[in-house]
Amino acid sequence: MQTFKILMSYFKRYKKDVFAAFVAIIVSAFATLYQPRLLENIQRAIMADQKQLVIRDGIILIVLGIVSIISGVFNVYYAARIAQGVTSDLREDTYAKIQSFSFGNIEKFSAGSLTTRLINDMNQIMNMVMQLFMQLLRMPILIVGSFIFCIVIIPRYWWATVVMVVLIMGFGTYVLRKMNSLFEKFQNTMDKISGQAQETLQGVRVVKSFNQGPQEIKKFDKTSDRLNNYNIVIGYWFSAIMPAFQLIAYLVITLVVYLIGRSIAQHPTDVAVVSPFVNYILTLLWTIMIAGMTMMQFARGNISLGRIKEVLDTEPDVKFVTEGSTKPLKGSVEFDHVSFTYPDGDDETLKNISFKVKPGEMVGIVGATGSGKSTLAQLIARLYDPTKGEIKIGGQNVKDVTEDALRSTVSFVLQRAVLFSGTIASNLRQGKSHAHLHELQRAANMAQASEFIERYNDSYDHEVEERSANFSGGQKQRLSIARGLIAKSPILILDDSTSALDAESEKKVQQALEHELPYTTTFIIAEKIVSVVHADTILVLDDGKLVAQGTHEELLKTSPVYQEIFKTQKGKKGVE
Repeated sequence: MQTFKILMSYFKRYKKDVFAAFVAIIVSAFATLYQPRLLENIQRAIMADQKQLVIRDGIILIVLGIVSIISGVFNVYYAARIAQGVTSDLREDTYAKIQSFSFGNIEKFSAGSLTTRLINDMNQIMNMVMQLFMQLLRMPILIVGSFIFCIVIIPRYWWATVVMVVLIMGFGTYVLRKMNSLFEKFQNTMDKISGQAQETLQGVRVVKSFNQGPQEIKKFDKTSDRLNNYNIVIGYWFSAIMPAFQLIAYLVITLVVYLIGRSIAQHPTDVAVVSPFVNYILTLLWTIMIAGMTMMQFARGNISLGRIKEVLDTEPDVKFVTEGSTKPLKGSVEFDHVSFTYPDGDDETLKNISFKVKPGEMVGIVGATGSGKSTLAQLIARLYDPTKGEIKIGGQNVKDVTEDALRSTVSFVLQRAVLFSGTIASNLRQGKSHAHLHELQRAANMAQASEFIERYNDSYDHEVEERSANFSGGQKQRLSIARGLIAKSPILILDDSTSALDAESEKKVQQALEHELPYTTTFIIAEKIVSVVHADTILVLDDGKLVAQGTHEELLKTSPVYQEIFKTQKGKKGVE
């Protein structure tokens, strides 16, 4: 299996554990195989009244039983170590790969699918690795050994054993093929149900506000029922395979015992081999059954491994050079005939955009909804690469700059304020990992966040709950702005990040940016013209095109699109 090759490099990290598990498997398997043979010898010794042989072989039988138990315990121990270690390493590497993905890669897989792969699929892989070192390597020894001993004990009935194996293997192969497609459908449906649950829980306020609970329940139930149906069908096959195997084996045992009974007069010593023969047949049966179940688990794990391989084999849409300076670049920005189309889109979102911005300038970006404002900002931060054209920062093409250099140059405050569980301080330090308290305070003052932070008894150590549920929209935006300001990056992008602030707070934030960051190139994306009227230059976008640029006063004279936006907002406070 091609996908299984992924695990080989991880097994190499646990060579000692793999060796120990393999040795334990071999010892356990051979101890299990030889016990019925000893039982046959004891029965022959009893029939021949050889007490010494009975005692000797009885002691050996007990020792073999103890050895089998001890080796089995060691096997489980080392198999668990390997399974846990390999899965943990694989999960960490997969998560690291996801972190290297661009926005386009994340959208291709979807957050729900990636979450399922990191949790559910990893559990399937862990079970598969566990079964590999507990059962799968043990199965060939027991199957081959039991088969040989069945024939050696009663050679004239060799055909009975062959018939049983052929029937069991044939039925098992048929079931396994059926199960493979079911497992794949099950995992894909698991992706869908995970995505639906995540989407609904994240948008629970919208669901509640518009009374969409019953509709969301119906949609979730439909997917859940499909998942349940796959589970039921899988359960049917699981419930059918074991009785079928048992029926085949017991029919063979019955047939052989009947034939031995008919020929006992000619072969009186066959009495001693009936019990070992039955033991070997049952060992062969249970081994094949466990092998079948293990192979099904293996097939399920292999599908999950294939899904993980898909993530690991995916190359990030945005690739950075690995060699070069990590120091921040200068704050100049240049777009040279830049066009952009989203990976799954047909139409260009940005069309032939060209402009230049000097270091320290404040740039406003305005336009109707869907005009490409946020997309343009994402290209500056290189969350996507342009389809055509070239983007330069500090005079260098962004494709020739290391990731550390670009990230230390550009701070991006997203349109949707996202905070993580932890403390206020830990969230602000995402902008600068070793920021001191006075730096946190300075950034919070500029973002107008200190007024509510200082109300808490624990100040910057105040807890941020899951999904920042204990903060209002305006508070989250202020903390998000403070996080972007703390690094003092040469370029700062505010993507409509003051929309939840009141007019007074927004004005104070803008004044702080002008006075505290005079050498920072600032891009302000805004729906409201009042947010950009004092910008050094304003870029006007319409349907993905840069239709005008200039100061507020210039655009009022020359740009019909800007004039239209201004007229619609003229009655609002602050727009003059």
